[in-house]
Amino acid sequence: MRAATIKRKTAETDISLTIALDGTGRSDCQTGIGFFDHMLTHLARHGLFDLDVKATGDLEIDAHHTVEDVGICLGKAFAQALGEPKGIARFGHAVIPMDETLAESVVDISGRPFLVFRAELPKGRVGEFDCELTEEFFRAFAMNSRVSLHLVLRYGSNAHHCIEGLFKAFARSLRRAVEIDARVTGIPSTKGVIEA
Repeated sequence: MRAATIKRKTAETDISLTIALDGTGRSDCQTGIGFFDHMLTHLARHGLFDLDVKATGDLEIDAHHTVEDVGICLGKAFAQALGEPKGIARFGHAVIPMDETLAESVVDISGRPFLVFRAELPKGRVGEFDCELTEEFFRAFAMNSRVSLHLVLRYGSNAHHCIEGLFKAFARSLRRAVEIDARVTGIPSTKGVIEA
């Protein structure tokens, strides 16, 4: 079972996160930020990951530290759960519609962390979630998982739909990238390694 648990405590947040890559999409996400919990639930369901997140943070200030630190923990747990990436597809791509929105995600499990985020999200909040935190979450994940991640919001106007579309596309692309491909032997790289 490709699974890992990360615990991280700082002066700003206290987080425990467990992910199983070969799951069924089950989740229990409690961050104190309702819309963010909703997005993490989509990540689990559409990625077919089992995901448990318990986070407390300085929400009296705002949601920034909690969202970013969950991204850090998710990235670290993902990398640990994946282990030596033998036999994986490595690349994943998904384009997801949601009503008026179309979102795209492309993943390369490369060992070279990078984020391209081309999404002009509407300003403001969805519930208690600042729309600008979407990019912060994905950057924290990419840097700590050492994954190259490109997210593009092709179009959309409703902030809820735009962010949800990005999370669903991300989940589907990540699911494809970690799948075991029976035709792949060893590390899927001409270098023979995917550096951590």
